[in-house]
Amino acid sequence: MSILIVTGIEGARNCAEAVAAQMGIAVEVAENRKAAVAALRRREFAAVVVDESMAECDPAGAEAIWENAGLAIPLQINFALARAARLVREIRAALNRREREKTLARQAAAAAIETELKSTVAGLLLNSQLALSGNEVPAAIAERLRVVADLAGSLRQQLSGPLSIRNSAA
Repeated sequence: MSILIVTGIEGARNCAEAVAAQMGIAVEVAENRKAAVAALRRREFAAVVVDESMAECDPAGAEAIWENAGLAIPLQINFALARAARLVREIRAALNRREREKTLARQAAAAAIETELKSTVAGLLLNSQLALSGNEVPAAIAERLRVVADLAGSLRQQLSGPLSIRNSAA
C-alpha cells in the first residue's frame, strides 16, 4: 500500500520523498482534486493526506476526494505549518490505530462466531441426547443419533479447549 498526498504547495515532492524514506512506503503526490480523484480510481491507498488549505478553499473538491478514498485513512494536515516529521508521525499514528481497530474487529468477529458455534453444538448435543432417551426410537436411528451426539460432544470439547477460534484468530 502507498500514501497519497494531495497538495499544491511548493516542495510537496520533497516532503513526499522524505515521508517515503522515513516510512519505507511509496508516496504519490496529487497537486489538485482532479489528479487526486484519478489516482484514487487507479488504485487503493493506505492513507490520503489532504492539505487543509486546499480542503477549506474547495470543500466540494475535498468531499470528492473523501468519497473516492475507499478504505484509505483520511488525514487533513496544514502543510504550511507541518514538516515531514510531523506528517510521518500523523500517518504512523493513523496506520497504527487502523491496525488496532482491525485486530479488535477480528477478535470480536471470532468471539461472535465461537459463541454461535458453541450454542449450535449445545443444541445438537441436547436434541440428539433427548431423541436417544425416547423408548420408541428404532435401533438404526438410535445408532445414528449416538454418532451425532458423539460428534457434537467432540466438537464441544474442541471449542472449549485451548485451540478455540478465539485463540487461533489472534
